[in-house]
Amino acid sequence: MRASGILLPVFSLPGPFGIGTLGPEAFAFVDFLAEAKQTYWQILPIGPTGYGDSPYQSFSAFAGNPYFIDFRLLAEQGFLDPSELPPPQPQEPVDYGALYTGRPGILRKAARRLLARPCAAYDAFCEENAFWLEEYALFMAIKAEQGQVGLEQWPSALRTRRPEALDAARLRLNEETGYYKAVQFFFFGQWKALKEYANRRGIRLIGDMPIYVSPDSSDLWTRPDLFQTDRQLRLTRVAGCPPDAFAAEGQLWGNPLYDWSRHQQENFAWWKRRVKYAASIYDMVRIDHFRGFESYYSIPAGSATAHGGEWVKGPDRAFIQALRETLGSGGIIAEDLGYLTGEVRSMLSFSGYPGMKVMQFAFDSREAGNYLPHTYTANSVVYTGTHDNIPTEGWRENASEQDVAFACRYLRCAPEQLTDGMIAACLSSVADTAIIPMADWLHLGAQARINTPSTLGGNWRWRLDAAALTPALARNIADLTALYGRSPGGIGTDGAGQT
Repeated sequence: MRASGILLPVFSLPGPFGIGTLGPEAFAFVDFLAEAKQTYWQILPIGPTGYGDSPYQSFSAFAGNPYFIDFRLLAEQGFLDPSELPPPQPQEPVDYGALYTGRPGILRKAARRLLARPCAAYDAFCEENAFWLEEYALFMAIKAEQGQVGLEQWPSALRTRRPEALDAARLRLNEETGYYKAVQFFFFGQWKALKEYANRRGIRLIGDMPIYVSPDSSDLWTRPDLFQTDRQLRLTRVAGCPPDAFAAEGQLWGNPLYDWSRHQQENFAWWKRRVKYAASIYDMVRIDHFRGFESYYSIPAGSATAHGGEWVKGPDRAFIQALRETLGSGGIIAEDLGYLTGEVRSMLSFSGYPGMKVMQFAFDSREAGNYLPHTYTANSVVYTGTHDNIPTEGWRENASEQDVAFACRYLRCAPEQLTDGMIAACLSSVADTAIIPMADWLHLGAQARINTPSTLGGNWRWRLDAAALTPALARNIADLTALYGRSPGGIGTDGAGQT
């Protein structure tokens, strides 16, 4: 089925609390998507973020981000008094420092009220999610006790999970672990309500799963044997990407690499549970850096750059088979951008999952791959750009004259029409799914960029102005969606080819 959607991170939603939340503005955006005749809302990872604020570096592969909890909804449920809500804040880029210092005090008031009386829904949530929640809450409580330092700086007895140290921590930090479990109860209660509302309105949520976990995460701490570590839980090799035309030093992500032999011994049980869980909270899952399952770039821990790394064989088709055993044949989008080999293409073909196409890359002379629209296949998802790209208006302003000229020649448009030309090329392509970032529908430039890869600071901050979601914009999106046969109800014409 031909369909389309819009990419907008939760943190980019408008709202009064300094960051997008799961409150009224999220529901209003679902209404906008429905009016615009869209099928999908694609978001970025929703896990709790740490140093650098990246959603791809989370304290847990399973937990939700406390920053996204809407205080107004907690007040409606009686967990907060209306007088305890912070005053509305101006619509500005996200200030993570302010969130870090200001939010926990309010959430603790709500948590105390929840935990002060019996709550069957809370007990059921804890039981259903015990496989990750208990260790996550203990991890966060110890982290707070240690002054929020990273896992590698914890005392050895706690870092390496000596039983007597853990028993003492559980007893000592019982109240604190209760707080972290309560926060997750709040988050997933609000998330469930939003997803159910979106589905009722015909909108499906595309989640985003980072391939790797953070080096400062409960995942690594709980199961260090699943990662390339020494006996002291120190990383031996880390993840990244080799140097290329976009990053002369490569990309040093620093994430722990999987010990794939151990995963295979356990029949990929950890990964099966992870993707099954993701499928329960999203309608579709985009797996980031999917090519890493065929082979991954391995860098010695402690390296200053990505130089000196090497490609190492991954689990390949054995992993794909594990996904099929868990989810069947669908439900996955494979992020297959970057350096692709024949072996990677073979794995992707075997998987049957749709890969990704990025329209900006089609006209970027630095990009070695062929992303020109006439080469697309139906089993793919096309974007004008992703969260790692500058908005298309910014691309037009910053790309070389030769690249812009080629794009205009190919798309048959003037430079000032380039954003519209790329959107139309995405929607008219044979790709089954087209996802357009919200900033491109609004013709915004570099100020609306979400992330610049290989940079720290200033990312993940852009927020949408609620006034931009006008009925006229919804009609325009709906008209183009119908024109190119992507409306949920089919091509909406009057029979004469006019929308």
